[in-house]
Amino acid sequence: MKGKLEPKGYADGIPVYCAYDEIADVEKCIPNPDNPNTHSERQIKLLAKIIKANGWRLSIVISNRSGFITKGHGRLKAAQLLGVNQVPIDYQDYASEAEEWADIIADNRIAELAERDKGKLKDIFGKLDFPDIEITGYTLDEVDSFFDEVDIDEFFTGEEKASGKKGKMVKCPSCGEEFAA
Repeated sequence: MKGKLEPKGYADGIPVYCAYDEIADVEKCIPNPDNPNTHSERQIKLLAKIIKANGWRLSIVISNRSGFITKGHGRLKAAQLLGVNQVPIDYQDYASEAEEWADIIADNRIAELAERDKGKLKDIFGKLDFPDIEITGYTLDEVDSFFDEVDIDEFFTGEEKASGKKGKMVKCPSCGEEFAA
């Protein structure tokens, strides 16, 4: 799909692209005081920057059972850092306290179990063309390190190596250096 994407709504001027039940005042979002996940200042600043640049892509999830946030404690903190008064909220039903806790813990844990394919990340970063790399969640130094780790020979076929031909040229988004990929 090309062109401008229309948001589903706006929360205090920030476009909302995710599903939500309502756009509500941040006061409706009550953090679970026993949430085992913590958020660093760096993470919250980065998340706020991403929300401001890309709009809301995930709502804050609140349990109808307890009234507490089950998913989105960091998003709430980012909204507060941005100084916004409204956020998208999704309400979820849980049959029991145990089910609610299992969902909170799983939400925090599942992302930790993911593994990143650095080769694919390098390819994607090589294709990006926007001024602020940090809206990907990575710093410029982290992206630079991906490109520093590239073994250029791994991108050449045996025939290309023998003939001296280079493959597709990729430009580093931070330093502008080109290399064969």
